[in-house]
Amino acid sequence: MKIRSLDGDAPATIAALLPGFRETMSLELPADPPVTQALLARLFQRRHGTERLVLVAYDGDTPAGVLKLGLDLGDPAGPGHGSLWVFPAFRRRGAGRLLAAAGLSALRERGRDLLLADAPRGTAAERFAAELGAQCVGETVRNRLRTAGPARAVLEAAASRPVPGYRLVSWDGPCPDDLVESYARAWSALEERVNGQARIRRPSVADVRAREAEAARAGHRPSVVAALPEDGTGVVAYSTLFVRDSPMADAGETLVLPPHRRRSIATWLKAELMVRAARDNDRLALVQVFNDTANTAVVALNRKLGFEADSHWSTYALKA
Repeated sequence: MKIRSLDGDAPATIAALLPGFRETMSLELPADPPVTQALLARLFQRRHGTERLVLVAYDGDTPAGVLKLGLDLGDPAGPGHGSLWVFPAFRRRGAGRLLAAAGLSALRERGRDLLLADAPRGTAAERFAAELGAQCVGETVRNRLRTAGPARAVLEAAASRPVPGYRLVSWDGPCPDDLVESYARAWSALEERVNGQARIRRPSVADVRAREAEAARAGHRPSVVAALPEDGTGVVAYSTLFVRDSPMADAGETLVLPPHRRRSIATWLKAELMVRAARDNDRLALVQVFNDTANTAVVALNRKLGFEADSHWSTYALKA
């Protein structure tokens, strides 16, 4: 097998990897809708503020597995964080080891010494990590919401209970010009590191527009509900959702600025976001979100709104 470095933003890369990913996900996550080009494009695209590495193991002309890593350009010594997949027909043939070694080598060339990879929790991943000498350093839970299930009544009830002193605004696509500066300021309070994405330290209007544009390039439309003080014009809380041509959408971040917490604003605005999304998108049947299990507040919020855990993922650390 040979390792090739590919461009994650190139349609040819997505076309080459799509068959292997569809087969892999049908085994790993059989209840999910089939993997689409838009989903794969979103997974592999270079995110704003990052360098994206896409290393593919080829058996002849056929992709056997892939390692994708995002490197935060604002943290030059930080980890490369992503995921490693070996496609079912090529497992136990050394592709995973080749990809891990190639990833570590690429990180060393860039002055970095830590590879973080997320994988579904299970015996196979644990065994492979042990063989490489990788350590489990974190866990993530994937929560899913069925928009037409029993949770719908819970969401509608929560969305109908406004928080005194606040009002909600919503938009699909780009943030309105009159809100974008305060939206960027609110985003700056986000502290959680996301797999393969940069932590933008001082977000600007340009950063907001860049993030919106990258979603659009991958066939994803942002849908946002934000909270503002009843007599104010600045965003103090927001929740995001990314909709694509699929029965499943991805929830993004939910954030409430510290002075406005513990007032049920997050419950109100996220419930409104889910209700709007289900009402405005006939195909939408599922919403998924990945949460760090250590973020107990967000995990509890999603459970309150009717999200249910369906799988757990482990983050493994491998030193270069």
